[in-house]
Amino acid sequence: MPQYKMILDLDTGIDDALALAYAIGHEDIDLIGIIASYGNNLTSVTAQNSLDLLDLLGASDVPVFYGASHSITTDDFSVMPVSKLIHGDNGVGDVDVPKSSRSVSEQSGIDFLIEAAHQYKDDLIYLPTGPLTNMALALQKDPSIAQLIGQTTLMGGALTVPGNVTSLTEANISQDPEAANQVFQAQKNLTMVGLDVTLRTLLTKKETAAWRATGTEKGKLYADIMDFYIDAYKTLKIDERGAALHDPLAVAVAVQPDYIETLDLNMKVTTDRFTGDYGRTIGDAKKLLDPTTSKAAVLVDQDRFVSDFQNMMLKVLK
Repeated sequence: MPQYKMILDLDTGIDDALALAYAIGHEDIDLIGIIASYGNNLTSVTAQNSLDLLDLLGASDVPVFYGASHSITTDDFSVMPVSKLIHGDNGVGDVDVPKSSRSVSEQSGIDFLIEAAHQYKDDLIYLPTGPLTNMALALQKDPSIAQLIGQTTLMGGALTVPGNVTSLTEANISQDPEAANQVFQAQKNLTMVGLDVTLRTLLTKKETAAWRATGTEKGKLYADIMDFYIDAYKTLKIDERGAALHDPLAVAVAVQPDYIETLDLNMKVTTDRFTGDYGRTIGDAKKLLDPTTSKAAVLVDQDRFVSDFQNMMLKVLK
């Protein structure tokens, strides 16, 4: 019997696809829905990717909902060129995943999140791997969910290392710093799984060769998708040793927090466009003496996690 109900909020690119597979395979996770966000691609693309991957992995009972298509301070969204270099034009390494015959739910992802918060309360894990726009919009509509949701574990931010968009800003936070600040300020029991730890968890083509060796269609397709990611990391000189397991680490940490060491810290996201201090995840000096409601991952047992992740993927892909 799964211990947790989980909502994944995905801008489904390659590491999001890994997070999805990990959540499906974990015995303690009951994945109750996916909210599609913008980021690695347009919301319409990320929603379809989620549907396709769910069907591929034999989880076609999991519904997908549309979330926001742009930040709370803009009217539209354009995919950054570097996102397409890292994730491919279609978000999943330009690999042709069989198209799902299912449709995205008619209910909005914002309303789905609010309803789930009231229904499951402490048993609910909300896990965003893209911008925090959907949670900010949900908080604006129903502030009570800040206290209802048992746990918010996000992939994003950087506290002890530079960002990957600017020296201050990580990609997911950079998509909507104002929304991120609202979430960091409001949510109880928030854990930031940022570049501080995710950049230490690297996967190589040795592992993807084992996926391909399963002989299944999903094993081959996932290997092709991840190999694109690994090649992009090398070509763009992000890391020639392998590609980081950003999003799946966040999923793992949500249910097995002993993978990481954390710093208890009330955080904020800077939003000063005038000075350029925009999109930085940092401690809130005004709340240093307050009880802490958030924490940042600063160290990770990378060898144990990468080994456990590989075993999980082999189980899911067989």
